[in-house]
Parts: sequence; C-alpha cells; structure tokens
Amino acid sequence: MRRILTIPALALALATAHAAAVDYPVAKRATSLPPSAELSYSVRGSNHGIPLLGSGTISWHQADGKYTLLTEARSALFGKVLEHRSEGTHDDYGLAPASYYEKRIRKDPTTTRFDRSAQRIQFEDGKTSYPIRGGEQDRSSVTWQLAALARATPDKFKPGSEWSFLVAGRRDADVWTFRVIGSETMDSALGDLKVLHFSRKPVGSHEQQVDLWLAPGLDWYPARIRFKEENGDSFEQVLEKVNRK
Repeated sequence: MRRILTIPALALALATAHAAAVDYPVAKRATSLPPSAELSYSVRGSNHGIPLLGSGTISWHQADGKYTLLTEARSALFGKVLEHRSEGTHDDYGLAPASYYEKRIRKDPTTTRFDRSAQRIQFEDGKTSYPIRGGEQDRSSVTWQLAALARATPDKFKPGSEWSFLVAGRRDADVWTFRVIGSETMDSALGDLKVLHFSRKPVGSHEQQVDLWLAPGLDWYPARIRFKEENGDSFEQVLEKVNRK
C-alpha cells in the first residue's frame, strides 16, 4: 500500500532530511571557561548605508556548570541596535546552549531552543530542526566556545588550523569553520594587545563573514569581533574595558 504523507508529516520529513545532510565534527574536547566578566566595547558599523557609532557590552557569567551571555549594543542615532542572549550549561563538548534570543535593529526578536530532552535544535518558526549530537553552538556562544578551547589547549591553535561547529541562528543552522590566521598586535584603549585572529572560512558569497580576535593575555576574552553581511552591512566591537566579576 502506498504511503501518503500529510502536510505536517511531509514538513517533518523534509526537515529531518535537511538536518541529516549537515556534516560537522563531533568530539569531546578539553575546555577551560574564561572567568566571569563585564566587557565594554566601542561599536561601529553600518545598516543600509547608514553609519552606526556607539558602545556595547558583553556580560559573561559562568558558575556551577552553567553560563549566561548577554550582548548589547547602542548607537546615538538608533538607541539599542542589538541584543543577543545565550544561556545554557557546560558539558564534555564545551558550552551547551539551552536557548538563544536575538533582537536586531529593524528585525523581530526570535528565540532558538536547544531541547536537550528531545535532542533537537528548535527554531521559532517551526519550519526545521537539527539533531543535537554534541558541541552545537549559537551565534553568541561560538566565540566563547573557541575561547574555552584555546584557553585549555593553546598549543593546538596554530596558524592554518581549522575549527568547525554547527551554529544556530534565528531560523536555521550552518556549519561555521574558523581558520586561525595568526598572532597580531592590536591597538586598543587597553594598550597594545597580543591577539589571535580567527576568520570564518567562506563557503558561498551569500554567507556572513565573521572575524574574531581573542586575547590570550586577557583569559582569551574577545578583543575584537567583526560581522559583515552580503549586502555590505557590518557590525564591529572593539574592547575598551574589562571588569572581572
């Protein structure tokens, strides 16, 4: 007898097939979480050709196997332009997000959930999901996952080495592969900082470009973060102050 799929069943089948096609490394790795801190940044960028100048903070707190990560940025012209909130735990794979909230200028807020009981990443629109295999991150936590890995095993982060994660965003997830570019010296409000530059390896022209500069001498806190969209929009944070909690 021929099986006929209902619309909900067909949608689930397509989502499962899409998720199964994603390939990324799953491995238990040594991690060392940076100490809790409040980080202050200068912010600059552009939105639809309009320059953005302002300030931002990243509040990072970890204790008792749990973490919270809140990123906010404001500009004089638009007020709050960005809010990201990631919360979760810490397991054998590193950071294990439970939820990821994102609100950006001119976009509605969304919450992505990492359902550990069902072992699925669930998006707010309900159109697709991904299995949780271990080590999956969101767009905020991935920076701190890299920091925790590098802090535990800095000798492995040699120029040319690559680090891949499944990274969940607002409505979908993609494999992000970061290549270690090398050590650099960055001029900042804190003086000359020795940083390790990571760049997301491009897969297609439509993908967001991401560059990270982590500071080994400051517990591998992110000293600079830069996102660039296909349409030319950009967002950059440069570290100005560290307040350890």
